[in-house]
Amino acid sequence: MAYQTVNPYTNEVVKTYPNATTDQINAALAVSDNLYHEWRKNDAMEKRAKILLNIADEFRQRKNQLARIAVTDMGKLYKEAQGEVELCAMIAEYFAKHGAEMLKPTPIQTIATGEAEVQKHATGIIMAVEPWNFPYYQIMRVFAPNFMVGNPMILKDASNTPGSAEAFVNAVQEAGAPIGSLTNLFLGYDQVSEIIADPRVQGVALTGSERGGRSVAVAAAEHLKKNTMELGGMDAFIVLEDADIDEVAEIAWRTRLYNAGQVCTSSKRFIVAANLYDEFLSRLKAKFAAVVPGDPMKASTTLAPMNSKKAKEKLQSQVAEAIANGANVYYGNEPIDLPGQFFMPTILTDIDKNNPAFRTEMFGPVAQVYKVNSESEAIDLANDSEFGLGGIVFAGDADHGAEVASQIETGMVFVNNFMASLPELPFGGIKKSGYGREMSELGMMAFVNEQLIVKADHPDLSNVAGGLVATD
Repeated sequence: MAYQTVNPYTNEVVKTYPNATTDQINAALAVSDNLYHEWRKNDAMEKRAKILLNIADEFRQRKNQLARIAVTDMGKLYKEAQGEVELCAMIAEYFAKHGAEMLKPTPIQTIATGEAEVQKHATGIIMAVEPWNFPYYQIMRVFAPNFMVGNPMILKDASNTPGSAEAFVNAVQEAGAPIGSLTNLFLGYDQVSEIIADPRVQGVALTGSERGGRSVAVAAAEHLKKNTMELGGMDAFIVLEDADIDEVAEIAWRTRLYNAGQVCTSSKRFIVAANLYDEFLSRLKAKFAAVVPGDPMKASTTLAPMNSKKAKEKLQSQVAEAIANGANVYYGNEPIDLPGQFFMPTILTDIDKNNPAFRTEMFGPVAQVYKVNSESEAIDLANDSEFGLGGIVFAGDADHGAEVASQIETGMVFVNNFMASLPELPFGGIKKSGYGREMSELGMMAFVNEQLIVKADHPDLSNVAGGLVATD
């Protein structure tokens, strides 16, 4: 696979990067493994926390530079890229300030003789396979907690955002992180499998497509390596009959068009109560029609290009297939007369369960809107999906909205609010959206050895005589 930055606004090939050699891979594994053992022998958690704070400062100082690189790599709006860099700083800061507390031993009350506790230790090198749509944030949410734990990380980033991956590692090293803490390698998938097979690698974190997740999960399973998977989503945005349509209208379009709709947790299926359906469609159309495509570096631009020609063509093919199978184009699906990879925001209705679009994730600015006649119908429709990542519920009463949210089969649901990703909130899904969690204390423990230690001054053999001791 060729690592190449192709600016999706100008279509210019900016830079091509060579793939990693076998010697580079072996050197990276050796350096990272040595660092892991050094950290295990001389726990430097306080020092790592200070370095993470330096990393947060470094990202803030480089915010504009890093944002420009991301815009060039994958085309997102400059202001969105700046926000992503700030989020990375927040994540580094959070784990620097709270990581040591999370990693304290947990005492256990037990009838066993002596005192019991669970200690939390690093396990070894983590292989991270990350996508292009948030080229800094996706890396930081794995790197920061594992850096605090003491797990070095090797990164395989997306082939179309090599500049961002390189810039991320440079910022981390400038902030004082030891060589081997985070190593970016331009890898093919065969090379990823070889790294996963290496006994020095003890965990694999992937965010990406279902296809990529299957491939990496198979390699991890073959070598009995723990792994986390954050894959695609068909997130539902449920509008109950008593929802405030003004609030809904202000949030709904943003949840679909943020990052040009290229977000795993974008609201892709809008499930709307019948009494609000027509008004919802009218409001969504007006918001979609008001966006301004153009140079993503300009503040006046509100619709960014998609990340690549290939992605745009795939989305166009999916929309065409949906229409051929009976979907109605309520708005959009027309060319945008600009040279970049722009896709006109589109609204599809009348999608039945036999339409491939009903079960296909459309990774771009296309909204599917469904009408339902009851709350139970809305819940059933939301759950009629192979994916289960996130979701949004809008209700007149937030408590009732939360009751509905708890019946949605996903890893995350936000009630009367835009979906947010923050370091203290666990991120992840179920079904084909993957497994495991990133960020928060749950994510902190993803690749930790939770080791049981029981200590007693003298052995108590009465439990043995009483038959309470059993082993495998």
